[in-house]
Amino acid sequence: MTALPRRQFLQTLAATAAAAGVSSRLAMAQEGESGLKKLPFQISLAEWSLHRSLRDKSKGITNLDFPRIAKEEFGIDGIEYVNQFFKDKARDESYLSDLKGRCEEHGVKSLLIMVDGEGQLGDANEAKRRKAVEQHHQWVDAAKFLGCHSIRVNAASSGTYTEQLGYATEGLRQLSAYAAPHGINVIVENHGGLSSNASWLAVVMERVGMDNCGTLPDFGNFYIRRGDNPEIFDRYLGVQALMPYAKAVSAKSNDFDDVGNEKSTDFLKMMKIVMDFGYHGYVGIEYEGGGLDEYAGIRATKSLLERVREQLA
Repeated sequence: MTALPRRQFLQTLAATAAAAGVSSRLAMAQEGESGLKKLPFQISLAEWSLHRSLRDKSKGITNLDFPRIAKEEFGIDGIEYVNQFFKDKARDESYLSDLKGRCEEHGVKSLLIMVDGEGQLGDANEAKRRKAVEQHHQWVDAAKFLGCHSIRVNAASSGTYTEQLGYATEGLRQLSAYAAPHGINVIVENHGGLSSNASWLAVVMERVGMDNCGTLPDFGNFYIRRGDNPEIFDRYLGVQALMPYAKAVSAKSNDFDDVGNEKSTDFLKMMKIVMDFGYHGYVGIEYEGGGLDEYAGIRATKSLLERVREQLA
């Protein structure tokens, strides 16, 4: 396996990007209503924060209720869908029109669709990789219909370190080429395996080399390998390495201390890193914890982000 100088690469990359301002890659940085642009960043809600409630039939809510819940329950006007909650609706224009109408009714903006379960864009098998790219096309189309700026994808692959660089680069380039004429970005989350190795993912971004292919840095998904011998990438260095390519940011939260700070991530430190790269767009709440119910966890994360925003302002 060919290794790259990870720490040195990250520090050099981050320093160079910070000096350059990296403004050209942050197309999403100024989204939102004109009155909100003065805020250091805006707050959105990732649908995964409600995954238990959406799966619990007794709750009586579906993906169509997401815009209303975001606005009425949490006062949030930007939402990030998860495709598994409307898996068979990507080409259902009637359904998508209903969803879009509900967003308009509640004054909510559709920002992106997180896409899972459509095959590996970095599959080592060329035919399977090509099929995965084609299966993602429907979500590009759905994102455009809903008015999103991006679809979030995964860069899962297999093989050696360098082989996976090639496979993921090829799949992402093909999908980004399809998405570009539609005005949709293809953004990759650090989401396990080598995608959670920020230096690897940054190299993939450089190799793809397309303006509409970027990243969605997640504060918590830096487990390259789990189990008895886990391999974990430093989350602060990881976000620092991925921000030059970021078109969205995911504020992962799990547990909170008695004063409302997230136990695993220093949100103030992390948001300083985010803003050092000139990003002032939406930061998505993604609560995954079990200590609080989902609604309380979302509110706790929102309160923390608002407090950090006040400090940074």
